[in-house]
Amino acid sequence: MHADFATAEDLPALADLLAELFTLESDFVPDRAKQLAGLGLILDNPALGRLFVLRDGDRVAGMANALVTVSTAEGGRVLLLEDVIVGAPYRGGGAGRLLVEHVLAWARAEGMSRATLLADRANVPALAFYGRLGFQSSTMSVLRRPLS
Repeated sequence: MHADFATAEDLPALADLLAELFTLESDFVPDRAKQLAGLGLILDNPALGRLFVLRDGDRVAGMANALVTVSTAEGGRVLLLEDVIVGAPYRGGGAGRLLVEHVLAWARAEGMSRATLLADRANVPALAFYGRLGFQSSTMSVLRRPLS
């Protein structure tokens, strides 16, 4: 199993994984057209971020969305890690760790100084997983407002 950058051919499999993820998160509802549009936007604009896939041979086993933003607190580019999911058959065997560590290594090599992610408060296994990878809770709260 190995991780690398996603290609256009991976987008349908990534949309499938996002549908699985969004059924686990209470804030989101799967919408394949929207997910494909968002994935295509990232794929076509590498300055926004990169899509990573975890491959088991020629099968997509997992994905991560590595968005790039700027932190004035850090004085430079930072990583916003989103959409981390490993397909159910691959969970629990280190595949998620391999994928996230690959993305974090890429971000370090790109000169980013911090990684931030959001996880559903009720997803105890995900919170424990990220804790084992060195992520810590923040005192910040996430607030959202639709713009349309």
